[in-house]
Amino acid sequence: MALRSEPTARQMRLATELRRLRDAAGLSSREAAELLGVSAPQISQIETGLSGVSEKRLRRLASNYSCTDQELIDALVAMAKDRTRGWWEEYRELLPTPFLDLAELEHHATYRRDVEFLFIPGLLQTEDYTRAAFSSRVPDLPEEELELRVRHRMQRKVILDRPDPMPYEAVVHEAALRIKVRDRATSRAQLAHVLELSEADHITVRVITFELDGFGGAWTPMMIAGGAVPRLDTAAHDTPNGNRLIDSEARLEVVRSLFHKVEAASLSPTRSRDFIHKLAKEL
Repeated sequence: MALRSEPTARQMRLATELRRLRDAAGLSSREAAELLGVSAPQISQIETGLSGVSEKRLRRLASNYSCTDQELIDALVAMAKDRTRGWWEEYRELLPTPFLDLAELEHHATYRRDVEFLFIPGLLQTEDYTRAAFSSRVPDLPEEELELRVRHRMQRKVILDRPDPMPYEAVVHEAALRIKVRDRATSRAQLAHVLELSEADHITVRVITFELDGFGGAWTPMMIAGGAVPRLDTAAHDTPNGNRLIDSEARLEVVRSLFHKVEAASLSPTRSRDFIHKLAKEL
């Protein structure tokens, strides 16, 4: 099997989980190779995402590692067998790799949760709002790359529009609703778009208002994408060149806890819609 030159984030996550299983079993890569009947370099290639792994070998590895979590094993097998080449591949070598990784992650996610303080969440943005947000970057993006980023973000919305839409929850601070990334018309259209989307059964929007007392809550945007099993959840930290994915269980638990705190401090979905509608009329 030819080695991969650039494993995707999903392939790297599979590799990472297999390495974690081996570490938990207290086995060296050489010992794991001996049990599987392969060379140590082959185990290294699997655990760095440079080489794929067949279902048969993956299940043997899990057995050798004394892993009894059948749901996790089945989820890892599904990842190993996945050959999806989604719409995001058209942006390879055109946009930074994290943009592709995020789209791939969302395609396979079982749910998505966002917390935003200064911007409307990307999946809820209008095209004009997105273009204005990317236009504010310093240094300025070349026009071609700007349009690529706008188009990519608009295409990501397919996960909310497909026949089996992904459940999505966004908690948005009032600051993000009030900041005018371009002008009043753009802001009005954006708020109307959020209201329209929030009426869908699979989309929940909550608002944190300035009036809330004692809110330290969180200080940076948060994203959680659900995996096939909770252990395969992924969080993300936003950077200018895309999201940096987080998959360590300790850090995931911190993000989950922060999200629940922020969610508990926010208005109900109904009151949030009323608040957004009132704010839109004030613009």
